[in-house]
Amino acid sequence: MTDNGITVVAEGLGFPEGPVVMADGSVIVVEISGRTIARCWGSGRVERVAQCGGGPNGAAIGPDGALYVCNNGGLPIGIFGNKEAPESGRIERVDLNTGKTERLYDSCGGVPLSAPNDLVFDASGGFWFTDLGRITDGAHEFGGLYYALPDGKRITRVHRGVSSYNGVGLSPDGATVYVAETFSARLYAYQAKPEPRYQRRLVGTAPGLVELDSLAVTAAGNICVAQLHEGGITSFTPDGVTQTTPTPDPYTTNIAFGGADMCTAWITLSTTGRLIKRQWAEAGLKLHFNG
Repeated sequence: MTDNGITVVAEGLGFPEGPVVMADGSVIVVEISGRTIARCWGSGRVERVAQCGGGPNGAAIGPDGALYVCNNGGLPIGIFGNKEAPESGRIERVDLNTGKTERLYDSCGGVPLSAPNDLVFDASGGFWFTDLGRITDGAHEFGGLYYALPDGKRITRVHRGVSSYNGVGLSPDGATVYVAETFSARLYAYQAKPEPRYQRRLVGTAPGLVELDSLAVTAAGNICVAQLHEGGITSFTPDGVTQTTPTPDPYTTNIAFGGADMCTAWITLSTTGRLIKRQWAEAGLKLHFNG
Protein backbone atom coordinates (compact mmCIF):
# COMPACT_ATOMS: atom_id res chain seq x y z
CA MET A 1 0.00 0.00 0.00
CA THR A 2 1.27 3.48 -0.86
CA ASP A 3 0.53 6.77 0.88
CA ASN A 4 2.32 10.08 0.28
CA GLY A 5 5.11 8.30 -1.53
CA ILE A 6 5.54 5.71 1.24
CA THR A 7 5.12 1.99 0.62
CA VAL A 8 4.62 -0.33 3.60
CA VAL A 9 6.86 -3.35 3.01
CA ALA A 10 6.11 -5.27 6.23
CA GLU A 11 3.91 -4.87 9.31
CA GLY A 12 3.56 -6.56 12.67
CA LEU A 13 7.30 -6.51 13.41
CA GLY A 14 8.54 -6.49 17.00
CA PHE A 15 10.33 -3.12 17.27
CA PRO A 16 12.26 -3.41 13.98
CA GLU A 17 15.76 -1.97 13.56
CA GLY A 18 18.94 -2.53 11.58
CA PRO A 19 17.65 -2.86 7.99
CA VAL A 20 20.02 -4.60 5.58
CA VAL A 21 19.11 -4.39 1.89
CA MET A 22 20.06 -7.65 0.16
CA ALA A 23 21.00 -8.25 -3.48
CA ASP A 24 17.93 -10.46 -4.00
CA GLY A 25 15.59 -7.59 -3.12
CA SER A 26 14.72 -8.75 0.37
CA VAL A 27 15.43 -6.63 3.44
CA ILE A 28 16.68 -8.12 6.68
CA VAL A 29 15.67 -6.45 9.94
CA VAL A 30 16.21 -7.27 13.58
CA GLU A 31 13.23 -7.40 15.93
CA ILE A 32 14.43 -6.10 19.29
CA SER A 33 11.36 -7.10 21.28
CA GLY A 34 10.99 -10.39 19.39
CA ARG A 35 14.72 -11.20 19.78
CA THR A 36 14.76 -12.43 16.20
CA ILE A 37 16.19 -11.75 12.74
CA ALA A 38 13.50 -11.36 10.09
CA ARG A 39 13.67 -11.27 6.30
CA CYS A 40 11.07 -9.09 4.58
CA TRP A 41 10.26 -9.99 0.98
CA GLY A 42 7.62 -7.39 0.20
CA SER A 43 3.85 -7.83 -0.18
CA GLY A 44 3.72 -8.47 3.55
CA ARG A 45 5.77 -11.69 3.47
CA VAL A 46 8.08 -12.00 6.49
CA GLU A 47 10.38 -14.94 7.26
CA ARG A 48 12.04 -15.36 10.66
CA VAL A 49 15.54 -16.67 9.96
CA ALA A 50 17.23 -16.70 13.38
CA GLN A 51 16.43 -16.52 17.09
CA CYS A 52 19.20 -14.57 18.84
CA GLY A 53 17.82 -13.93 22.31
CA GLY A 54 18.78 -10.79 24.19
CA GLY A 55 18.13 -7.73 22.04
CA PRO A 56 19.46 -7.86 18.46
CA ASN A 57 19.97 -4.25 17.42
CA GLY A 58 22.19 -3.27 14.48
CA ALA A 59 23.20 -5.62 11.65
CA ALA A 60 25.48 -5.75 8.61
CA ILE A 61 26.68 -8.29 6.05
CA GLY A 62 30.33 -9.25 6.51
CA PRO A 63 32.98 -10.36 4.01
CA ASP A 64 31.96 -14.02 4.39
CA GLY A 65 28.31 -13.33 3.56
CA ALA A 66 27.14 -13.89 7.13
CA LEU A 67 25.09 -11.37 9.11
CA TYR A 68 26.94 -9.67 11.96
CA VAL A 69 24.73 -8.40 14.76
CA CYS A 70 25.12 -5.99 17.67
CA ASN A 71 23.09 -7.56 20.49
CA ASN A 72 22.29 -5.16 23.34
CA GLY A 73 21.43 -8.06 25.65
CA GLY A 74 17.84 -6.91 26.11
CA LEU A 75 17.57 -3.35 27.34
CA PRO A 76 15.16 -3.11 30.31
CA ILE A 77 13.00 -0.47 28.67
CA GLY A 78 9.25 -0.86 28.48
CA ILE A 79 8.99 0.05 24.80
CA PHE A 80 11.07 -3.02 23.93
CA GLY A 81 8.80 -5.27 25.97
CA ASN A 82 11.71 -6.56 28.06
CA LYS A 83 10.85 -7.06 31.71
CA GLU A 84 13.43 -9.65 32.75
CA ALA A 85 17.05 -8.95 33.68
CA PRO A 86 19.16 -8.25 30.57
CA GLU A 87 21.69 -10.69 29.22
CA SER A 88 25.27 -9.66 28.49
CA GLY A 89 25.79 -7.44 25.47
CA ARG A 90 27.70 -9.03 22.62
CA ILE A 91 28.64 -9.15 18.95
CA GLU A 92 27.23 -12.16 17.09
CA ARG A 93 27.62 -13.86 13.71
CA VAL A 94 24.46 -15.31 12.17
CA ASP A 95 24.45 -17.87 9.35
CA LEU A 96 21.47 -16.77 7.27
CA ASN A 97 21.09 -20.23 5.71
CA THR A 98 20.85 -22.18 8.96
CA GLY A 99 20.02 -19.54 11.59
CA LYS A 100 23.02 -20.64 13.66
CA THR A 101 24.20 -17.83 15.94
CA GLU A 102 27.80 -17.60 17.17
CA ARG A 103 29.06 -15.22 19.86
CA LEU A 104 32.22 -13.38 18.76
CA TYR A 105 32.80 -10.74 21.45
CA ASP A 106 31.28 -9.89 24.82
CA SER A 107 34.18 -7.93 26.31
CA CYS A 108 37.19 -5.81 25.39
CA GLY A 109 40.39 -5.87 27.44
CA GLY A 110 38.58 -7.72 30.21
CA VAL A 111 35.81 -5.11 30.43
CA PRO A 112 32.35 -6.43 29.47
CA LEU A 113 30.51 -4.80 26.62
CA SER A 114 27.37 -3.08 27.82
CA ALA A 115 24.80 -2.75 25.02
CA PRO A 116 26.30 -2.94 21.51
CA ASN A 117 24.07 -1.03 19.14
CA ASP A 118 25.16 -0.62 15.52
CA LEU A 119 28.03 -1.57 13.18
CA VAL A 120 29.52 -0.89 9.76
CA PHE A 121 32.21 -2.77 7.79
CA ASP A 122 35.15 -1.05 6.15
CA ALA A 123 36.79 -2.08 2.88
CA SER A 124 39.37 -4.26 4.64
CA GLY A 125 36.70 -6.41 6.29
CA GLY A 126 36.94 -5.06 9.82
CA PHE A 127 34.00 -3.35 11.46
CA TRP A 128 33.30 -0.34 13.63
CA PHE A 129 30.60 -0.67 16.25
CA THR A 130 28.98 1.44 18.93
CA ASP A 131 28.02 0.55 22.50
CA LEU A 132 25.01 2.51 23.72
CA GLY A 133 25.72 1.90 27.39
CA ARG A 134 23.00 1.05 29.86
CA ILE A 135 21.00 3.03 32.43
CA THR A 136 19.52 1.10 35.33
CA ASP A 137 18.26 2.12 38.76
CA GLY A 138 21.05 4.11 40.38
CA ALA A 139 23.70 3.22 37.79
CA HIS A 140 24.92 4.30 34.39
CA GLU A 141 27.20 2.04 32.35
CA PHE A 142 29.04 4.05 29.73
CA GLY A 143 29.52 2.81 26.19
CA GLY A 144 31.72 3.95 23.34
CA LEU A 145 33.18 3.24 19.93
CA TYR A 146 35.05 0.03 19.04
CA TYR A 147 36.79 -1.65 16.11
CA ALA A 148 36.91 -5.42 15.63
CA LEU A 149 37.71 -8.16 13.14
CA PRO A 150 35.07 -10.71 12.09
CA ASP A 151 37.17 -13.72 13.13
CA GLY A 152 36.52 -13.00 16.81
CA LYS A 153 40.24 -12.58 17.58
CA ARG A 154 40.78 -8.82 17.79
CA ILE A 155 38.76 -6.03 19.33
CA THR A 156 39.99 -2.49 20.05
CA ARG A 157 38.38 0.16 22.25
CA VAL A 158 38.65 3.45 20.37
CA HIS A 159 36.72 5.73 22.74
CA ARG A 160 35.02 4.63 25.94
CA GLY A 161 33.33 6.59 28.71
CA VAL A 162 30.71 8.26 26.53
CA SER A 163 26.95 8.07 26.79
CA SER A 164 24.44 6.73 24.25
CA TYR A 165 26.53 6.17 21.11
CA ASN A 166 24.09 4.76 18.57
CA GLY A 167 24.26 4.90 14.74
CA VAL A 168 27.61 4.52 12.99
CA GLY A 169 28.68 4.91 9.36
CA LEU A 170 31.67 5.58 7.13
CA SER A 171 32.31 8.42 4.70
CA PRO A 172 32.54 7.48 1.00
CA ASP A 173 36.36 7.61 1.09
CA GLY A 174 36.46 5.52 4.28
CA ALA A 175 38.52 8.14 6.10
CA THR A 176 35.83 9.28 8.56
CA VAL A 177 33.62 7.40 10.99
CA TYR A 178 30.35 9.13 11.89
CA VAL A 179 28.66 8.38 15.21
CA ALA A 180 25.25 9.59 16.40
CA GLU A 181 24.78 10.22 20.12
CA THR A 182 21.20 9.57 21.17
CA PHE A 183 20.52 11.75 24.21
CA SER A 184 22.36 14.89 23.06
CA ALA A 185 21.14 14.56 19.42
CA ARG A 186 24.70 15.24 18.30
CA LEU A 187 26.59 13.79 15.34
CA TYR A 188 30.34 13.28 15.77
CA ALA A 189 33.12 12.48 13.29
CA TYR A 190 36.26 10.44 14.04
CA GLN A 191 39.31 9.73 11.97
CA ALA A 192 38.95 6.13 10.79
CA LYS A 193 41.98 4.81 12.63
CA PRO A 194 41.20 1.67 14.66
CA GLU A 195 43.37 2.53 17.63
CA PRO A 196 42.68 4.18 21.01
CA ARG A 197 44.08 7.58 19.99
CA TYR A 198 40.96 9.17 18.68
CA GLN A 199 40.44 12.62 17.21
CA ARG A 200 36.81 13.62 17.39
CA ARG A 201 34.93 16.65 16.09
CA LEU A 202 31.34 17.77 16.39
CA VAL A 203 29.51 17.74 13.05
CA GLY A 204 26.24 19.20 14.32
CA THR A 205 23.14 18.85 16.48
CA ALA A 206 19.69 17.90 15.24
CA PRO A 207 17.10 20.67 15.68
CA GLY A 208 14.13 20.25 18.01
CA LEU A 209 13.43 18.17 21.10
CA VAL A 210 14.65 14.96 19.52
CA GLU A 211 17.08 12.13 20.09
CA LEU A 212 19.14 10.37 17.43
CA ASP A 213 19.17 6.71 16.50
CA SER A 214 20.87 4.89 13.61
CA LEU A 215 22.14 6.27 10.31
CA ALA A 216 23.17 5.75 6.71
CA VAL A 217 25.52 7.74 4.48
CA THR A 218 24.80 8.90 0.93
CA ALA A 219 27.12 8.62 -2.05
CA ALA A 220 27.63 12.40 -1.84
CA GLY A 221 28.78 12.08 1.76
CA ASN A 222 25.72 13.36 3.62
CA ILE A 223 24.69 11.57 6.82
CA CYS A 224 21.03 10.59 7.20
CA VAL A 225 20.12 9.95 10.85
CA ALA A 226 16.83 8.55 12.14
CA GLN A 227 15.33 10.58 14.97
CA LEU A 228 13.11 9.80 17.92
CA HIS A 229 10.15 11.69 19.48
CA GLU A 230 9.57 13.85 16.41
CA GLY A 231 9.77 11.07 13.85
CA GLY A 232 11.93 11.80 10.86
CA ILE A 233 15.27 11.50 9.12
CA THR A 234 17.65 14.40 9.69
CA SER A 235 20.30 14.74 6.99
CA PHE A 236 23.59 16.37 7.96
CA THR A 237 26.15 17.65 5.50
CA PRO A 238 29.74 16.95 6.60
CA ASP A 239 29.80 20.64 7.63
CA GLY A 240 26.77 20.26 9.89
CA VAL A 241 23.95 21.79 7.82
CA THR A 242 20.72 19.91 8.56
CA GLN A 243 17.45 19.17 6.80
CA THR A 244 14.68 16.95 8.20
CA THR A 245 12.28 14.68 6.33
CA PRO A 246 9.24 13.77 8.52
CA THR A 247 8.12 10.17 8.93
CA PRO A 248 4.83 8.75 10.31
CA ASP A 249 6.20 7.26 13.55
CA PRO A 250 7.73 8.99 16.60
CA TYR A 251 10.28 6.18 16.96
CA THR A 252 11.88 6.20 13.53
CA THR A 253 14.95 4.10 14.22
CA ASN A 254 16.96 3.45 11.08
CA ILE A 255 17.43 3.98 7.35
CA ALA A 256 19.18 1.95 4.64
CA PHE A 257 19.60 2.49 0.90
CA GLY A 258 19.20 0.12 -2.02
CA GLY A 259 17.68 -0.42 -5.43
CA ALA A 260 19.32 -0.28 -8.84
CA ASP A 261 20.07 3.43 -8.49
CA MET A 262 20.52 3.33 -4.67
CA CYS A 263 17.77 5.98 -4.40
CA THR A 264 15.29 3.83 -2.48
CA ALA A 265 15.34 4.35 1.28
CA TRP A 266 14.10 1.59 3.59
CA ILE A 267 13.12 3.00 6.98
CA THR A 268 12.15 1.20 10.21
CA LEU A 269 9.16 2.59 12.14
CA SER A 270 9.43 0.89 15.47
CA THR A 271 6.43 1.87 17.59
CA THR A 272 4.11 0.83 14.76
CA GLY A 273 6.21 -2.24 13.86
CA ARG A 274 6.60 -1.39 10.18
CA LEU A 275 9.26 -1.42 7.49
CA ILE A 276 8.57 1.17 4.80
CA LYS A 277 10.31 2.35 1.65
CA ARG A 278 10.28 5.59 -0.29
CA GLN A 279 12.27 7.33 -2.99
CA TRP A 280 15.14 9.49 -1.71
CA ALA A 281 16.44 12.68 -3.27
CA GLU A 282 20.00 11.37 -3.57
CA ALA A 283 21.68 8.02 -3.94
CA GLY A 284 22.83 6.16 -0.89
CA LEU A 285 26.37 4.88 -0.47
CA LYS A 286 26.72 1.22 -1.45
CA LEU A 287 27.95 -0.76 1.54
CA HIS A 288 30.87 -3.16 1.38
CA PHE A 289 29.94 -6.87 1.07
CA ASN A 290 26.19 -6.42 0.52
CA GLY A 291 26.48 -7.98 -2.93
